[in-house]
Amino acid sequence: MDPKLLEILVCPLCKGPLVYVKDKQELVCKPDRLAYPIRDDIPVMLEDEARKLPAEEDV
Repeated sequence: MDPKLLEILVCPLCKGPLVYVKDKQELVCKPDRLAYPIRDDIPVMLEDEARKLPAEEDV
């Protein structure tokens, strides 16, 4: 994941910062508890494609 791209990407819902989880290839929005997938080095920033994080999963 390009660090410069990560600096400018925000959650499409709340416009908050995202956390890159390298081993899962996801960008996580902690407040919304959503994980956006990264496919072929391209973040998929669509709410419909995001995975809802269970309460017990910590980021």
